[in-house]
Amino acid sequence: MALTRIVSFGRMIKFSHSIFALPFALAAAALAVRGGVRPDAWRWVLIVAALVGARTAALGFNRLVDLRFDRANPRTRQRELVTGQISVRAAAVLTVLAAALFVAAAAAISPLCGALAPVALALVCGYSYSKRFTWACHLVLGLAIAAAPVGAWIAMRGHLGAPAGALALAVATWVGGFDVLYALSDLEFDRAAGLCSIPARFGARRALVISAALHLVTLLALIALGYLAGLGAAYFGGVALIGALLAWEHGLVRPGDLSRLDAAFFTLNGWVSVGFLAFTLLDLALHR
Repeated sequence: MALTRIVSFGRMIKFSHSIFALPFALAAAALAVRGGVRPDAWRWVLIVAALVGARTAALGFNRLVDLRFDRANPRTRQRELVTGQISVRAAAVLTVLAAALFVAAAAAISPLCGALAPVALALVCGYSYSKRFTWACHLVLGLAIAAAPVGAWIAMRGHLGAPAGALALAVATWVGGFDVLYALSDLEFDRAAGLCSIPARFGARRALVISAALHLVTLLALIALGYLAGLGAAYFGGVALIGALLAWEHGLVRPGDLSRLDAAFFTLNGWVSVGFLAFTLLDLALHR
């Protein structure tokens, strides 16, 4: 019974989607300590705890504030809050506890991280309202997830740097680009419900073009990161692979055919994030 409940909570907050943000944050932390003093293991634990707490709070909050839309949308009617597998009260408690974990972990890292934690929490939770008033909600989501590598960098360095900015731009446009693709499945519902998105505002064909343009910026930002951080051939080989994966992703989705959307969204983007971390760590190991 307890295991079933844990699995239900994991599905509600899409715990498997942590693979999108966590590898970029870990890569940012590894880049931040390059050539400097190695932090103890406890700091790494705190960074992971903060990331898990922030993401859980954001997804829990999103499910709560979007519940009425999830009940009306055929695609989301099987979500745990809609079906009653998880009560609204339980989801609210989880969200509050996750937010508390994030703030506590950030404060334990450093006073600066503790001071920035409420701002970051407002950003990642505030995204949930953006679809109500702007078609640029995909970029708001990208900015929220880009806070993860920025936070990891600050946790290690104590300040921002140009490489962190390049990585934040890469993550924001990568997430924004694939969220535009995913929003294609809700195009008609969003229009009927008065919700905003790039597909609902510009149509499917132009949405695909915008998504591709965002992913082009992603690749340019990753190239800039490589130069700013002084990375080598292994890293740039990884960027080339990411470019191929993104091209493949766009080849799977067409305006009249969304049958392979899940493969484009989940599988390929998982490979992008894990591949970025793997090639970044490989490059750092080769140049240690």
